[in-house]
Amino acid sequence: MPQASAPNRGLILSGGGARAAYQVGVLSAIADMLPAHSSNPFPIICGTSAGGINAAALAAGAHDYRLAVRGLERVWANMTAEQVYRTDIFAFLRSLLRWLISSAAGGRAVTRSALLDSTPLKRLLRLVINFQRIEESIRQGHLRALSITASSYATGESVAFFQGAEGVDEWTRARRLGRRSDIGVQHLLASAAIPLLFPAEKVDGSYYGDGAVRQLAPVSPALHLGADKLLVIGVSGNVSADHQRQLSGYPSLAQVLGHVLNSVFVDTLEGDVERLERINRTVEALGKRARSQHGIQLRQVDVLKIYPSQPIDEIAAEHIKELPRTLRFFLSGSGATRSPGASAVSYLLFEPGFTGRLMSLGYQDAKAREDEIRAFFED
Repeated sequence: MPQASAPNRGLILSGGGARAAYQVGVLSAIADMLPAHSSNPFPIICGTSAGGINAAALAAGAHDYRLAVRGLERVWANMTAEQVYRTDIFAFLRSLLRWLISSAAGGRAVTRSALLDSTPLKRLLRLVINFQRIEESIRQGHLRALSITASSYATGESVAFFQGAEGVDEWTRARRLGRRSDIGVQHLLASAAIPLLFPAEKVDGSYYGDGAVRQLAPVSPALHLGADKLLVIGVSGNVSADHQRQLSGYPSLAQVLGHVLNSVFVDTLEGDVERLERINRTVEALGKRARSQHGIQLRQVDVLKIYPSQPIDEIAAEHIKELPRTLRFFLSGSGATRSPGASAVSYLLFEPGFTGRLMSLGYQDAKAREDEIRAFFED
């Protein structure tokens, strides 16, 4: 049972499809830095999209952090695209046929408007995550709260579904709210449902899509749940302008899609972290006495951010041929199977060659910052 004086460390795992394998590498390095059989070092775990899947797995195995991470490693190291979405020709043709029928009916026909069928992912999640263990982790004191964010198609709000200890309250802000719920497979499917690519999922009677969409403040759920120290693991595509490819001609459809996906999954998180860092500097400059005199309700939240040290887009370009043949055929016309379109493909490249590279990169990046990580865990 953690001591009351111990800080509430929060872990934030962003979305990014297959890029979330990078997070597992970072988590694995952290596991090697902690004593064997240590319980979960993050009382608060928040995940979005594919990062939500990693978050739920950690929460379910919170009694033994290293064991939970090793389980994630096995899943990602052996994962293939056909375990996430149907890759057969019939599934693609059926999706296209549904769209044609809906168009011919003026949009009145009922259809699951998505290119990919995520039924295999539902089976995989039920197999690898014991959702009942999440409540056990909370009851035993290994976890304060787990949050999974999804986007409501009905209201346009960003909803952070959380399962937590007593005393953790719901919240409501502009276009975002926190709702207490028993986290299950439907929350993960909803949070990972990239619009147009994966079908929306029904949760509590309403349909939800990918949590990164309209998530204006990705850091917010962790703060509402009581975190005062944050570890943020992002999946940025390019680390500097030096790695940006010069666009010589008109952008392909895949390049445009990759640009949109990066703005959803990468830019919002990085911008919110920068905003938090500016607030920290403001709080430090004001000082405790000035804040109390003027009634300013701000607190300093230490944040450690870990982003890929190498451009994921370029790594994905080396593994494009690992995509299932059927998907390569359908995406070839969009330019996604050529190097400039690799950014879009990286979100769907659930293949061992690519995910293995990302896990190795995450491990190396974390080990290179071992001193900072160890300092993060000092009370």
